[in-house]
Amino acid sequence: MKTDLKHLPVGKQRELAHLVEILLEEFGKITATRKAPRLNGGQVLKIILFGSYARGDWVEDPIGRYFSDYDLLIIVDHEDLADTVEFWETAEARILKELSAGQQLRTPVNFIVHSLQDVNHQLERGRYFFIDIVRDGILLHNRPGHALAQPTELSPETALSEARGYFEDWMSSGHEFLELAEFSRHRAFSKKAAFLLHQATEHLYNCLLLVTTLYTPKSHNLVRLRNLTDHLDPRLAEVWPTDTKFQKRCFELLRAAYTKARYSPHYKVNEEELTWLGERALILEDIVKAICEEHLAELGEAAGGSAKI
Repeated sequence: MKTDLKHLPVGKQRELAHLVEILLEEFGKITATRKAPRLNGGQVLKIILFGSYARGDWVEDPIGRYFSDYDLLIIVDHEDLADTVEFWETAEARILKELSAGQQLRTPVNFIVHSLQDVNHQLERGRYFFIDIVRDGILLHNRPGHALAQPTELSPETALSEARGYFEDWMSSGHEFLELAEFSRHRAFSKKAAFLLHQATEHLYNCLLLVTTLYTPKSHNLVRLRNLTDHLDPRLAEVWPTDTKFQKRCFELLRAAYTKARYSPHYKVNEEELTWLGERALILEDIVKAICEEHLAELGEAAGGSAKI
């Protein structure tokens, strides 16, 4: 795997080195408080940069206010240590705090955590997402003696079968949430409508990731899901415009709806905002459907059969 960061500006290289320090330090603090040997002696085996900063096609657009995130895969030595809430919440909080300060860290960060056993299992099953990371990713931290498995090529027939199943399940559930959200909006159940729109959006992004990469993270974070999907097709860039404060505020309301629309008495969303969000979610549905059907058709051709749903 590559280890060279020379394609990145020096400032980005410093940021990534600082990120590795934060992740290892905060993880060490948490595991030191655990009594079970598998937790107290837990190790971060690898930290891998993937996505736009690894590929070299990152974006920094101050005018349009769009900035690519650092995407990191953290590999740990036990499945229990991949629990993001229990073992990685403090690291995430510290990263957000340092981003707000804007001194040592200025680039947004997203990370996913998997055990070595899980990553190797995914590689042996021919999962594109992890194969791409191994092929294009850059190793930022490595503990010797813990090799990644040799990727296995997935047969076109298996890829088609799995992708088709994901499409049928997740596209259907996304559409159901959209219909329920519209019903709730008409009944003036505003918070419920916002939560359902969040779920619709989350399921549509999951559908897209599962069909095209056979992987999706265990995350309700729409920003994280967008970052993992935006590079897949240029049509996705039109879904959530950021030209106005209204548009930005609406997406923030959607992003926050998973928790705040259910539990916070201070969460407010009005009819205009819900209408706009519903319209954008329908656009997302159409684009995801088109991308997935195109990908299924390609898989069908490779398998020598049909990809009709």
